Amino acid sequence: MSLFAKKENQHPNKTAAENDAAVFKVLGSGCKKCQTLETNVRQACEETALNAAVEHVTDFSQIANYGVMSTPALVLNDEVISAGKVLSAEDVKVIIQEKLS
Repeated sequence: MSLFAKKENQHPNKTAAENDAAVFKVLGSGCKKCQTLETNVRQACEETALNAAVEHVTDFSQIANYGVMSTPALVLNDEVISAGKVLSAEDVKVIIQEKLS
């Protein structure tokens, strides 16, 4: 009976964020501005062929942990990139080129 035997070649499934080159987080309550920012980030990732995870954080305690006082805000790999404004897809493309190239 190998109930407690060590199982080989089994690795926990990686989350989407672990498989991706970058993780974007849109911080905000889910308002129209936040949704627009998320759409623009997704569009920029598609247009630059960037394999990135895009998450939307609505929990205000998590948002406060980033030091963000105005939303929407954009975080790239745990670094706050923008706060208090909606970036266009072109703005996000520039950030992708500067931060990930």
